[in-house]
Amino acid sequence: MSRDARWKALLELLVERGRLDVEDAATELGVSAATIRRDFDQLAEQQMLVRTRGGAVVHGVSYELPLRYKTARHASEKQRIAKAVADLLAPGEAVGLTGGTTTTEVARALAVRGDLSSGSPALTVVTNALNIANELAVRPQFKIVVTGGVARAQSYELIGPLADGVLGQITLDVAVLGVVGFDPVHGTSAHDEAEAAINRTLCERAERVVVAADASKLGRRAFARICATESVDILVTDSSAPPETVRRFEEAGLRVVVV
Repeated sequence: MSRDARWKALLELLVERGRLDVEDAATELGVSAATIRRDFDQLAEQQMLVRTRGGAVVHGVSYELPLRYKTARHASEKQRIAKAVADLLAPGEAVGLTGGTTTTEVARALAVRGDLSSGSPALTVVTNALNIANELAVRPQFKIVVTGGVARAQSYELIGPLADGVLGQITLDVAVLGVVGFDPVHGTSAHDEAEAAINRTLCERAERVVVAADASKLGRRAFARICATESVDILVTDSSAPPETVRRFEEAGLRVVVV
């Protein structure tokens, strides 16, 4: 296992459990305790964790794993969700994409859609996510509009009043929203309030809002609210979503697509 893969695995385990012992981590990853100690020390130097005697802990209960360290958790589910979301979008539309792992997969699904291989443009994509813009900018059939703003290291998203200035001048057919949590009562949410504010503006500028969220995000809440449940038109999720949860979203007026 490469160092990068180990670091990603260690950080994900920390986010899930809050604390890791050196010996337990070494056993789970199939490497030596000395390797794990060295990894913990190096990650502590980058302020990615707090070193303890015999292990490590996360910085706090609301710790958010930076996008560059996220592994492809629920990868197959996210790819199925992404394809289903991409299929909801019509050629010629103006589409807003927020940041996140699932919306990044949506961008990739759009890039390989055969009917979007040409056009003037085939699709207009507005995003505040630098990584998504980077993936699509090389595709001449897409018109890419990037908001201004200050880059947020955890998610590669541009936030702040400069982004507001751009979004205030446009209208969208669809906003595709990646979320940390989506609860039928409390709506959609993110870890960071500035990120949530930009995502909220994208939703407000769109005719319809699509939430792309694997089942692990449903019924969850995070610190910063993005929008109310009734502001969402379609939820696309995976087949492991509990039927009761799906029913609650449908009762709230959403169309739920399960893939």
